[in-house]
Amino acid sequence: MKPNEILQDMQAKVSEMLKQSPAKDIERNVKSLLGQGFTKLDLVTREEFDVQAQVLARTREKLEALEKRVAELEGLRSEAQD
Repeated sequence: MKPNEILQDMQAKVSEMLKQSPAKDIERNVKSLLGQGFTKLDLVTREEFDVQAQVLARTREKLEALEKRVAELEGLRSEAQD
């Protein structure tokens, strides 16, 4: 047997042992517990975060435009008073 074939054979045997061992059950239980824990943390998905970041950026642009407009109107008002 070639060294590569030996490694592949060993890998296959180890994988088969793990499938039949309680390690697979432990892995499944840990994943389940982690999933329940993350659900309780009230986390948001990356997609939801990105959407809110876009909304915030648009809101910031509108605010800056409004601040500029208010400054222009105040300038016109002060000119009219002079």
